[in-house]
Amino acid sequence: MMDAMTEGYGMMMDNDATTGAAGGNPAGGARIRVAVVDDHEMFRAGVTATLRTEFDIVGQGADVDGSIAMIAHTKPDVVLLDVHVPGGAGGGGAEILLKSKAYSPDSAFLALSVSDAPQDVGAVIRAGARGYVTKTITGADLISSIKQVHEGYAVFSPKLAGFVLSAFQGAGGGFGGGAASGASGADAAGAGFGAGGAGFGPAGAAGYPPHDEELDRLSRREQDVMRLIARGYTYKEVAAELFISVKTVETHMSAVLRKLQLSNRTELTRWAADRRIV
Repeated sequence: MMDAMTEGYGMMMDNDATTGAAGGNPAGGARIRVAVVDDHEMFRAGVTATLRTEFDIVGQGADVDGSIAMIAHTKPDVVLLDVHVPGGAGGGGAEILLKSKAYSPDSAFLALSVSDAPQDVGAVIRAGARGYVTKTITGADLISSIKQVHEGYAVFSPKLAGFVLSAFQGAGGGFGGGAASGASGADAAGAGFGAGGAGFGPAGAAGYPPHDEELDRLSRREQDVMRLIARGYTYKEVAAELFISVKTVETHMSAVLRKLQLSNRTELTRWAADRRIV
């Protein structure tokens, strides 16, 4: 099965990807081996350039099937995982995580996404991610988060920490002493959400988020733009956040309004709020 999967798709191995592919760190304090999964090439290049100062980047992935193949081959210590990744059965980062477990059971997953929507956070945490940070994170904080996840801690962006903690407490699982912010609780990130995804609403098949007919009309990038605009970002701020031009943001925004049959960003904000996706 894996032989077929490695033929193309979005699988990229770095020059050092085949060294230590059995996983784990050899004796002598070897550097943490990290894989990066994101379908945006420019963003991925920026992240890997930042991380190379501290970690060995053993592979990159741009879609679901290629990322699973890459993880199976390189068996990284930590996988930095975008939530919205094309391909596969449409489950994005959660699908990659679920399907990679059999091939690389010791890999820890840290979600890195532009989205802080509850269903996105819930989907990857239910699938087994050990943490979730947004793309507003600084390089230094991202490096620190990867190290903490590798050490067994649960790590979340400050904006998400209270929300995640509340979800765990509501489920009765609890983080203990504040693991939502990365302080403690090595296995907490996967344990408290259970099959029902406590605090995040019902899950779809195989732990993927439920589908919304109107939302499904939008492409992944249109959804990214929609969420940021609905949160009050300017076109310039959206462009900087997503590493695209202002003109491209305008094009996506026009498509969003047309597909959702809305007239302006005020109506879009109300539409998104009604669905609790911002």
